[in-house]
Amino acid sequence: MTVNLEVSEGVGTIRLDRPPMNALDVATQDRLRELAEEATRRDDVRAVVLYGGEKVFAAGADIKEMRAMDHAAMVVRSRALQDSFTAVARIPKPVVAAVTGYALGGGCELALCADFRIAGDNAKLGQPEILLGLIPGAGGTQRLARLVGPSRAKDMIFTGRHVRAEEALAIGLVDRVVPAAEVYEQAHAWAAKLALGPATALRAAKECVDAGLETDLETGLTIERNWFAGLFATEDRERGMRSFVDEGPGKAKFL
Repeated sequence: MTVNLEVSEGVGTIRLDRPPMNALDVATQDRLRELAEEATRRDDVRAVVLYGGEKVFAAGADIKEMRAMDHAAMVVRSRALQDSFTAVARIPKPVVAAVTGYALGGGCELALCADFRIAGDNAKLGQPEILLGLIPGAGGTQRLARLVGPSRAKDMIFTGRHVRAEEALAIGLVDRVVPAAEVYEQAHAWAAKLALGPATALRAAKECVDAGLETDLETGLTIERNWFAGLFATEDRERGMRSFVDEGPGKAKFL
């Protein structure tokens, strides 16, 4: 398989495994969607790590495969391409991308689907599609602009340049830079900590932020209000408040 799902300590690691560069061909895209949907369904997966291995996250699409497609073929395929990445973005659990080496084109777009990005000091991210006479097609023009702002996104997309880890951190493209050898360990630790949290409240928080960014403030506040009130029907809310009253803050243990 070109993508695998391994579960440990409540954390599901979606691991790209298509050496040498984890090129995202059609089969890999489809498998990515399948495993994102599986991680969504599984109760033993409470948080997710996206990982490409020690040397490279993903260097982009399979250009040889894509070159063979004509306009009619890509009209059909482009929807499935976006759907694969959207399935990752819509996992209703905390998702962290553990980025080592190259995260280019589709690789960068996959990292953008995470809630948090930990990059190795050897990471290089970018959207080089313009150098092929194309634009990003798996969400890059949309998710990148929402994350780093339109001007910085246009700079990256218009030039196709690679952004090194330090700059990526400075512009908000990644959230933490660590030695390359520690990327997966730190990403797994971040996810494992959140896996111990209240699953429904975490899902609510993620949906409120993500959905709220796509709409106006009043609608976003309505989404938040409905989730906030709804959480009062959950065991986790009762457990958390009881623990706060009896033991003090931050000591609740959730199922």
